[in-house]
Amino acid sequence: MPKMTRALISVSDKTGLVPFAQTLAKAGVELLSTGGTAQALRAAGLKVKDLSEHTGFPEMLDGRVKTLHPKVHGGLLYLRGNAEHEATVKAHDIPPIDLVVVNLYPFEKTVAKPDVSLHDAIENIDIGGPSMLRSAAKNHESVTVVVDPADYEVVARQVESSGETTLELRRALAAKVYARTSAYDAAIASHLSKAFQLSPAGTPPPALGVQAPLAQTLRYGENPHQKAALYGRFPEFFEQLHGKELSYNNILDLTAAAALIEEFSSESPTVAILKHTNPCGLGQGMSLREAWDKAYATDRQAPFGGIIAVNSPLDLACAEAISEIFSEVIIAPSFQPDALALLQKKKNLRLLRIRRSLAEEAAVDIRSVGAGSFLWQSRDAGRIERSQLKVVSRRQPTDSELKAMLFGWRVVKHVKSNAIVYAAADRTLGIGAGQMSRVDSSRIAVWKSGEAGLSLAGSVVCSDAFFPFPDGLVAAAQAGATGAIQPGGSVKDAEVIAAADAHNLAMVFTGVRHFRH
Repeated sequence: MPKMTRALISVSDKTGLVPFAQTLAKAGVELLSTGGTAQALRAAGLKVKDLSEHTGFPEMLDGRVKTLHPKVHGGLLYLRGNAEHEATVKAHDIPPIDLVVVNLYPFEKTVAKPDVSLHDAIENIDIGGPSMLRSAAKNHESVTVVVDPADYEVVARQVESSGETTLELRRALAAKVYARTSAYDAAIASHLSKAFQLSPAGTPPPALGVQAPLAQTLRYGENPHQKAALYGRFPEFFEQLHGKELSYNNILDLTAAAALIEEFSSESPTVAILKHTNPCGLGQGMSLREAWDKAYATDRQAPFGGIIAVNSPLDLACAEAISEIFSEVIIAPSFQPDALALLQKKKNLRLLRIRRSLAEEAAVDIRSVGAGSFLWQSRDAGRIERSQLKVVSRRQPTDSELKAMLFGWRVVKHVKSNAIVYAAADRTLGIGAGQMSRVDSSRIAVWKSGEAGLSLAGSVVCSDAFFPFPDGLVAAAQAGATGAIQPGGSVKDAEVIAAADAHNLAMVFTGVRHFRH
């Protein structure tokens, strides 16, 4: 391949631009440019030819038309060595352009602003940039294309040493271009669909575009033989302050913990302990230490190697208690300095600060189900207030029973189905998760409370879905529960209500279930 002779540079992000252009100029590459990019290069003492001089055609329509010209795209797209193409570009005086350096108008950053207008969004849709990138990438056999300033160094190094780039590099850069332009188009389509109200809020989009930048590669997936990586805006929501690199399972667990603790974000000090994305204890108190004692008392075995989340700044007293057991991750809104110093003595313990509420993110869940298919749903963000509860038993619940119901209902929502939680007004007492039978989940919750030495007398039982038969409710009453909260809706509701009355249970229906698969 002949040495590189001409580069077209037009960038909105000028990071690293000048040193890169200096290397190109030193290698004898002619620099073509436009607008602010040309000014920046000239300010650095570089010789730059305006693109309008190269094409013989002025910029027009407020700069909307400047690179959409045969002398640009012909110079990029013609096949080097093809006799017909060579004759055509010679006849029309179209010199080759061997390198394109373009990064696009900052559409995503523009529309991320809370007060962005439709006009500003549309004006930040780049037309010429994607067109040049796609032309150059299509002809990567002969043309080098750079869309990311992170690639300046490797291109500069190759041009400096040989005057050209390798086909291997050009292929990698071309693939990167199409990834970037597809993500760019997806961002535009998503924003305009919302702005034009083409689909009602919360309804499935006509096409699902999932584009997310690589945040970090992971050591492995759920198991050591699986490859894994993290994509998207995770660092915007969590800041790691200490400890080993997060694992695939850590990320699943800590995001589940963050979603659970967010249910109690504006309440008294609360501690949640999770394992394998399931809550194994949650408590509230006048202090985090008191809340920790209640959460940990629910299950003293499962928290080993678990995830701990708190809803207020983690203080020394709570940190001292937590440090007595082995934990994988602790997440908090912040860490008091003495607590942070203590926990940082544990080399492998990962400490994360919650930067932003997960509720600020788009309220959808997307899951891969294999076969090249995905499931889309609105996030389970429902919240039940006391006034929405329907009392279906003869006995009205007491105030303390109602508090326990509302407390446990927020926890059971985050437990894998079939899910049963026994709760008091400020703590969990027994949790049964993920069983094929609801009565089995109830039995496990009772067994776990017994293992922990906790009494279920006066507790309430919380079920993520209706009791299909009276047996689960009867088992709860026999364990000591005096109240029950469940969605209702079973064909056996009348029998279940009769069982509640027979055992003097106060039972309420929510009308909402919380299956979690």
